[in-house]
Amino acid sequence: MTDRLLKFLFRGAPVRGELVRMDESWGAMTAHHDYPAPVRRLLGEMVAAAALLASNIKFSGTLIMQLHGDGPVKLLVVECQSDLAMRATAKLGEDAIGDDVPLRELVNRNGRGRFAITLDPRDPAPGQQPYQGIVPLEGDTMADVLQYYMRQSEQLDTRLVLAADADVAAGLLLQKLPEQGGIAGSVVDEDAWNRATTLAATLRREELLALEPEEIAHRLYSQERLDPQATLAPRFVCNCSRERIGRMLVSLGRAEVDSIIEELQTVTVTCDFCGRQYVFDAIDVAQLFASGRTETADESQRH
Repeated sequence: MTDRLLKFLFRGAPVRGELVRMDESWGAMTAHHDYPAPVRRLLGEMVAAAALLASNIKFSGTLIMQLHGDGPVKLLVVECQSDLAMRATAKLGEDAIGDDVPLRELVNRNGRGRFAITLDPRDPAPGQQPYQGIVPLEGDTMADVLQYYMRQSEQLDTRLVLAADADVAAGLLLQKLPEQGGIAGSVVDEDAWNRATTLAATLRREELLALEPEEIAHRLYSQERLDPQATLAPRFVCNCSRERIGRMLVSLGRAEVDSIIEELQTVTVTCDFCGRQYVFDAIDVAQLFASGRTETADESQRH
């Protein structure tokens, strides 16, 4: 298990923690994209945060994290399934982006940036709808934005330390739990939250990127009594398909798709997440609109 998310509880205290490190899956998410360094760093921090938050949600579905910007970065999207299958992408404007651009300049230049988290259940019960929380961008880092979101939308004390570069996306999450949340025994360590967050503040970006989750937990909390809860495996999965792309083309309408065929002879759609290309020629398009199918009988020979 190269990519790992480690969950633990502070024994006798209403505090839980998580550490995540992703290199293989993070590399797969960015393999087909040449993002500027500040964009890669920001998107990687969102990827780490999405894994940390999704692992605590008891539902079957997708956590979708979106950052809508009004600067050079127009949109960052991370999708994380309940089993930590993940994908991510960024949409940029035409402005050049330097090597060391702060978050506010990237996504909140005019103060109109927004951050949203959507919970989209896979098999919703009758009457159940996806949940979405939206907040303005507050703070100078991705961790600041997320902590503000958790205070406003979840009323849950949360601390995050996030880091990402070209090779690794990593993060630490601490949350203060309701004291009636099943702590064994009658004595509750009231100071554990202060100690946990104070020690977390000493964690340097370089350490978070270089060290394994178990080593970080030991370095920070060797004097604490931690109860390991689970070790999970985040991974990159893109659920794009020819069928999905076909439905998207049908939604555009026959006239628009035919105009593209007339000009280019084929319609080529590239997945923003994984870079895979889907090619439809005139025969494919005719069958698509005639039958609603997105695959032809001899597709494997012609594509």
